Amino acid sequence: MKDIISKLAVCSWSLQPTNPESLFEQLDAIGINRLQIALDPIRNAGSVWGKIAEQCAARGVTLVSGMFGTVGEDYTTMESIQRTGGVVPDATWEENWEDIRINADLAERMGLKIVTFHAGFLPHEARDPNFTKLLDRIGQIAELFAKRGIMLGFETGQETAATLAEFLKHLNCPNVGVNFDPANLILYEKGDPIEALRTLCPWLKQVHVKDARRTTQSGTWGKEVVVGTGDVDWRAFFTTLGSLGFQGWCCIEREAGSQRVADIRAARQFLETL
Repeated sequence: MKDIISKLAVCSWSLQPTNPESLFEQLDAIGINRLQIALDPIRNAGSVWGKIAEQCAARGVTLVSGMFGTVGEDYTTMESIQRTGGVVPDATWEENWEDIRINADLAERMGLKIVTFHAGFLPHEARDPNFTKLLDRIGQIAELFAKRGIMLGFETGQETAATLAEFLKHLNCPNVGVNFDPANLILYEKGDPIEALRTLCPWLKQVHVKDARRTTQSGTWGKEVVVGTGDVDWRAFFTTLGSLGFQGWCCIEREAGSQRVADIRAARQFLETL
């Protein structure tokens, strides 16, 4: 990628804004006017966020993509998120499906062309009972968004790149691909980000720019850190993206720490040195 900076956006949820004005102020402080927008706050708090697309247009902020979460996710431990993550649990599927349908309508009205989400822990083998269940559920979600001309991007990290690639081959939905997050592969101990990038290149839709350090105790979380201070080899990462011909958006995400604006601005400044 010749010009990383022109492809940078910010993940809105990283900034934890209370309203659109606070979000715009934070973007101004960071120096990036492109945004991946969380759809759930728009669905849940329409009186606050319902006109965000129009407000972004008025402020010169480009909405590059959307994101939605799922009900009941528990990130306390590796085991808890494996049980509760994404659209895997039966107990929350009906509620999640209802929310996803509303989110798809929102994304269409806002003119978004790609929406990302965590599907949950994908089974390693096709004979796992959850494999067919997830193919059905995600196929249903994919069709919902395809009818609206919207691509879906799976977040990486909760399974190896090989497992995700195998699942995507079985799914065989043209509008479904990968939102590649190199830090998640480190946090979940799921392999080398550069090798994973090459494995998943046929499905690349978008990138999350996030960094992490590997855990020193297997089975526990790694540590998310400011971009440029962790174990992601960013020069190799962007060189590989360039060799693969990737021209999509690279959205800076920060999910830890109490200085999100400063950390995301530091990420932008670091990337400017590459």
